Amino acid sequence: MRFIARVYNKPFDQIKAYVEDFAELGKFLSEPMRTYSTGMKARFMFALSLAIDFDCYLIDEVIAAGDQRFQRRSHQELFEKRADRSMILASHIGEIIKAYCSRALVLHRGRGKVFSDLDLALDIYNDL
Repeated sequence: MRFIARVYNKPFDQIKAYVEDFAELGKFLSEPMRTYSTGMKARFMFALSLAIDFDCYLIDEVIAAGDQRFQRRSHQELFEKRADRSMILASHIGEIIKAYCSRALVLHRGRGKVFSDLDLALDIYNDL
């Protein structure tokens, strides 16, 4: 966290407080990451990525990680509080694409095509 605070010129205490609150790892936050479960790592990294306000977010399927409460909080933080930001969401899950995206980019063999019709994009993706 100190490195991220330094890179983005943010107070370490501010970054730490946000991560502590959002990740809800309790006493485990001070433990080495090698002791974290996969879910704990995802919560930590997601919280750390939200501790800095960016103009654009690159998001993978971490929004589907964790329990329902964490998923709701993640949705609120990303899609409600940061609704004015640009986002690129990488996912293989059609329901997530339909829920959060207005366009889709289907990549195949190093080439990509953008679709505004999400159903068509998903049909093409599923046929690959």
